[in-house]
Amino acid sequence: MIKSKKMDLTTGDIFKSLIVMALPIMGTSFVQMAYNLTDMFWIGFLGSDAVAAVGIAGFFVWFSQAFIILSKTGTEIRVAQTTGKKEDLQAEKYARNGLALVWIIAVLYGLGIVVFRNPLIGFFNTGDSHVESMATLYLALVGLGMIFPFSNQVFTGIFNGRGDSRTPFQFNVTGLLINIVLDPILILGLGPFPKMGVAGAAVATVIAQGIVFVLFVYNIKFKHALFDHFVFFKGIQISRFKEIMKLGSAPALQSGFFTLISMVIARIIAVYGPGPIATQKVGSQIESITWMTATGISVALSAFVGQNYGAGQYGRVVKGYRTAIKIAFALGIFNTFILFFGAKWLFMIFIREPDVIPLGIDYLRILGLSQLFMCIEITTTGAFNGIGHTKPAALIGIAFNILRIPMALYFSQMTFLGLNGIWWSISISSLFKGVIVYAIFEKLIRTRREFVTR
Repeated sequence: MIKSKKMDLTTGDIFKSLIVMALPIMGTSFVQMAYNLTDMFWIGFLGSDAVAAVGIAGFFVWFSQAFIILSKTGTEIRVAQTTGKKEDLQAEKYARNGLALVWIIAVLYGLGIVVFRNPLIGFFNTGDSHVESMATLYLALVGLGMIFPFSNQVFTGIFNGRGDSRTPFQFNVTGLLINIVLDPILILGLGPFPKMGVAGAAVATVIAQGIVFVLFVYNIKFKHALFDHFVFFKGIQISRFKEIMKLGSAPALQSGFFTLISMVIARIIAVYGPGPIATQKVGSQIESITWMTATGISVALSAFVGQNYGAGQYGRVVKGYRTAIKIAFALGIFNTFILFFGAKWLFMIFIREPDVIPLGIDYLRILGLSQLFMCIEITTTGAFNGIGHTKPAALIGIAFNILRIPMALYFSQMTFLGLNGIWWSISISSLFKGVIVYAIFEKLIRTRREFVTR
């Protein structure tokens, strides 16, 4: 294995620096999405009940992102900023404490969802005992392996902060390939392996993520990637814990609220039956093509801004943001076109039941209209994070995500839109978030002293 190389983002062509960083991060994001899509593809052969079961349990896996972000965001920001200042020892300390923090959180969260799996799944009140039974089993299995995805994302943040986005991509691709091989074997039961159904999807994912974890540990410890001699266990520094959590708290709250709100929305959807639940699960995975790609730009921009802000190169920060927004704009327009005109064929890859396909087409076309604004919001959030100003975008996200609940209830129950009213509430709120977050950051770089006097 080739030793990882950190990238100095404070010099050189801005567009090239962003693209070189962003492409592997996009790839890593798509790999994360592909884990879910691969599961959905094979689980789709078991029917919409199985898809709905994984969709329900998946909300609690999704909710775990809030706790991951609590550690990952602050760790990545501080690693990037100290790297820009050429303070490698400080960057190493932030990395070590970020990992220690996420391990503590992962153990607590994993045990929590295993112990309370029955009431957690019961929250959705689907009225289908078979669906709830499958969802409970899936949740218990992924909970037991929760430390692996928690760790892998913080490892990825550390590497990104140091300017190496290629290594995490390589490791995550390895995990995806393992997952692709294991899914049909364990879900459908090929050769000597019994048919495990949704449990097989959970086991395959845990094994794949566990192998990725081993690759990260080996690379950073024995190949001396990023740091000369990294020590995983060297005492906990509470002051760094607090600093990391302070930076990560607002984005973590945004992520947590987003998932909780989505769970409430899912309960509203559940009134319409398993078909719409499966539609939302598969549709959101397809739509994640946009936000996964935009996240790649956002994380690359966060690392770029973090290093340059730490180095005091404020003019380069602004130029980097302007460049990233242009990329995000092009991406949003392209994805709107793909989701709107390719809705039927995209949805049929995963669900082929004639009565569900029209629901999926409506979902993708309605959500497709807000893809540009989603890209702008996510990209601008990366710029906010890079300068260590994590609250504005997060608070705006929380406010408009909360508004989705009354909007969904009104549009679906008080207008002719019905189920489609729920999808419209999501799309409209995304539009407002994109416009407002962009406007606030533009005001910031036009009025804050360091940017005005650059």
